[in-house]
Amino acid sequence: MEKMYFTSESVTSGHPDKVCDLIADSILDEALRQDPYSHMAVEATIKDDLILVYGEAGTKAQIDYAAIAKNVMKKIGYLEDYHVEVKVNHQSAEINNAVAHSQISAGDQGIMFGFASDETDDYMPFAIDCAHKLAKKLEEVRRSDSRLCPDGKTQVTAEYADGKLQRIDTIVVSTQHTRDITQEELHDLIIRNVILPVVDPKLIDEKTKFLINPSGSFIVGGSWGDSGTTGRKIVVDSYGGYAPIGGGCFSSKDPTKVDRSAAYYARYVCRSLVANGLCHKCQLQLSYAIGEPKPLSVNIETFGTSKYTSEQLLNIICRNFNFSVANIIDELDLRRPIYTETTNYGHFGKANLPWEQFKKLSLD
Repeated sequence: MEKMYFTSESVTSGHPDKVCDLIADSILDEALRQDPYSHMAVEATIKDDLILVYGEAGTKAQIDYAAIAKNVMKKIGYLEDYHVEVKVNHQSAEINNAVAHSQISAGDQGIMFGFASDETDDYMPFAIDCAHKLAKKLEEVRRSDSRLCPDGKTQVTAEYADGKLQRIDTIVVSTQHTRDITQEELHDLIIRNVILPVVDPKLIDEKTKFLINPSGSFIVGGSWGDSGTTGRKIVVDSYGGYAPIGGGCFSSKDPTKVDRSAAYYARYVCRSLVANGLCHKCQLQLSYAIGEPKPLSVNIETFGTSKYTSEQLLNIICRNFNFSVANIIDELDLRRPIYTETTNYGHFGKANLPWEQFKKLSLD
């Protein structure tokens, strides 16, 4: 058998990059709550006690950017006194004119990828799916144990044989903590309360390695241990490196930005193809140009897992899906304040999100 190892990582909400993603998506949700037609691209950067909120906004909403940023920090669990600098301008008239045609057009050029696989119940690649579940569990545990702090990361290495998942080779969990817990206590706590409740025991054997805080003490974390910026966790946000990523991040962007909305729609298409049994694995690439309402190209790859040719699948896709920017926004109902739900633990694989729904396809 041919063996292969594949690794993906996830991070908790207290990771400084994710802090900035949540600030950006919280601002976006507030704009959409007041004005569903808001055009937003407002991001954040954090270091120590300084938060910089910056970008472009075209909205009727009245937004207290500093208050939103500070509230996000409190919700995550960072109680320090933060200073917020705001530099938000009106959206460029040239960009707005390119988007605001009689038919909604792409807010920028770019490429987007969608992916789905029947490897997990979530139609996600196993390693990223498992890493997200571990990170989410780690957050749950730290909110009930005062010895653990908000910053944390997880990583899963899966072993495959002839393309089939066999076992987990390595699990890495790093968590910020107080001085009140020893490394031995932390090791036992993470294995007992985070790893074992999440991971299928059939995938763990005597050779599986558990690396808990492999760097040792991790007391200084968050923005005090590292800087953070919106959009730096695009691999965590998508498919954990198992599939290609597009040219832009998701967080902060309103649905006219196809970096976000078209990536969601591409996932919707792939998930529907796999869920309808047309293939076991599916990858879709889309491309758009600023000011154009429809994609320039659509490319599909099923990795030899479908009885249909690529041409046949593209014909099925074209009969069942409409890739115009206006339809993507309408079909997935994207002018709603739903984006903070996407920020942490992946933008894909969450059953409540509209692009994760099952669509029965017409094959004729």
